[in-house]
Amino acid sequence: MNFCVKKIAVVVVFFFSFFTINGQNIILEDTTSFFRNWARINKDSITWKFLSVPENWNDPNSKMIKVAISVIENLSNKTNADAVVFIQGGPGASGIINIGSWVNHPLREKNDIILFDIRGTGFSKPRLCPDLGEKFLRILAKNQSKEEDEKQKVIASLSCKQDLLNRDIDIKSYHSLSVSRDLNTLKKQLGYDSWHVYGASYGTYMAQVYANTYPNDIKTLSLDSSISNISTYYTKNTDNYVHSLSKIFKKCKDDIECNKQYPNLEKAYYKTIADLKKHPITVSVDKELIESGKFTYNSEDFKIAIQQALYNRKLVEVIPLLIYQFQNRNEDALGNLVAAFASLLEMDYGVYYCVSCNEVLPNNEIYEYQKNASKFRGLDGGVSFYESDFKVCDKWNLNRQDLIMYHDLSRLSNLSFPVLIFSGEYDPITPVFNGFEVAEKFKKAYPIIGFNYGHVPGFTEIGKNVVENFINDPSQTPDSKAFKKEGELNFIGDVVINSGVSKFGNSLSQFNLFFLSPLIVALGIMLVFIFTFITKLLRKRYSTNSDKIIRTLIVLTSITGIIALVYLVLALLKVVSENYFVLAFGLPENLDYVFTLLLIFVILLVTTLLYFIIRIKMINHRSIVFSLLFSNILLVTYLFYWGII
Repeated sequence: MNFCVKKIAVVVVFFFSFFTINGQNIILEDTTSFFRNWARINKDSITWKFLSVPENWNDPNSKMIKVAISVIENLSNKTNADAVVFIQGGPGASGIINIGSWVNHPLREKNDIILFDIRGTGFSKPRLCPDLGEKFLRILAKNQSKEEDEKQKVIASLSCKQDLLNRDIDIKSYHSLSVSRDLNTLKKQLGYDSWHVYGASYGTYMAQVYANTYPNDIKTLSLDSSISNISTYYTKNTDNYVHSLSKIFKKCKDDIECNKQYPNLEKAYYKTIADLKKHPITVSVDKELIESGKFTYNSEDFKIAIQQALYNRKLVEVIPLLIYQFQNRNEDALGNLVAAFASLLEMDYGVYYCVSCNEVLPNNEIYEYQKNASKFRGLDGGVSFYESDFKVCDKWNLNRQDLIMYHDLSRLSNLSFPVLIFSGEYDPITPVFNGFEVAEKFKKAYPIIGFNYGHVPGFTEIGKNVVENFINDPSQTPDSKAFKKEGELNFIGDVVINSGVSKFGNSLSQFNLFFLSPLIVALGIMLVFIFTFITKLLRKRYSTNSDKIIRTLIVLTSITGIIALVYLVLALLKVVSENYFVLAFGLPENLDYVFTLLLIFVILLVTTLLYFIIRIKMINHRSIVFSLLFSNILLVTYLFYWGII
């Protein structure tokens, strides 16, 4: 009798769930490109979609939200190709925004690539608090205490929460289990029986929750910079940071050239923290970033700047230079770094706090965080940018009646599919030992250390090849020493500091035709008249010495100016190909001849201009000469505007 009752109950629950889900009108619909002005992407075989899902999967009356989807079709034109779905991190970063890095990914040769923006982020609807990051940047820019920073951060975050409540957003429904249900539904709607799952950073935790909840959805699992234990994700934050940074200190000390140029790097780092606490550095920045046009670096900003530098190999190579630029209080060079802060804060912090306050911070103890941070006295309490999240979530969850989410991942040990795990050697947030701890959760896991790299080493060329081989042939053991074949870190030294180089590079990369058109016209005039004047000089068309001298001077000036500009562009391209972060400071010393050429150009121009003024009455066709002279002056004006000279 009891057995029959149980069977009936199971059937009732099943049918209730079935009709509830179908009653919520789940729809996968095509839409137009999310990048309407990106011609190259729109010519590719990519479809754009919205998946309508319940905001609250457990509420049959929940309103529907839209998850943005991009399906990048495989290059082999296979109709039954496997699919790789990518889960972005943050939590709160867009998975679709970096589609450019996926269209040429080697995985695409045989697999469809599925990108999506986690509910509330990127192109998904509704967005939660996309402007909260900008508010944080303005807070960081102020010259105020750590306590005041934290207070204002809490106020801004709670304002975001209130806005969400006013918009009838169910903030308790944004977490890893909801994302797992979104993914399970998306897989069915796209017609895949199962697929390969690739998670990066916080997306690795969401991927683990997904794998634990829907194990039959997954063929292989790739975890890039993985979270091993959500209950220590914050509490060990300081330890992880210092552990990674200590590797840099040791490597620089053991490197003869690095140690010579940046002696006692570790001491310089901690001394800079102490100095900035007493005497912050205020720098000028673009008003499009900060309305006031000013950004003040205090000790907390310095710590987070170095911590973020550990994420990227190219930035790791400039860490010694960066520490010394702070120590030397080089305001011009440090002003260029503010854009990096802005990019750090571009994700949707509304989603970040919904997820973090639902399932992360409540499972971490601030006492444990502070205890861990206290081990490092010179660090002065850890990194407040992360510590303040405890205070945000305390207020965010105030008077909350339900239990905070804890995802049981115990089923992972029973799963049979293979798991690839990347860990960056210098990763300050998900360090190498995280990867080995995660590997222990699975039956068949392959931890790979990204030697010489920081966060998400799977997105390097080496990592892409490793993950391609793994997904296309999961039966083969991945090459655990793949990153060993890469060259060692090359710490950047001997840089000629020039903040204008970065501004010039930005102008070229953005290429505003309206802004640059006067310069382009001026260069065209210079080229035409260089040819004209040289031809006439060779044919001895000028009868007076004044005409000969002024035209000879102006030809030399114009040629030097054009050559200097060309070499400047070539120098930028060379640095970009090697380590584009160097441009934030200037040019390597072996390229300093560019500045010498520019100086010669300015001297020649001043000489030519003075001669023109002195002998103006004796020069024929003065208007033509002046037009060429003015073109050179315009070139100098641009160089002054950029700050190169």
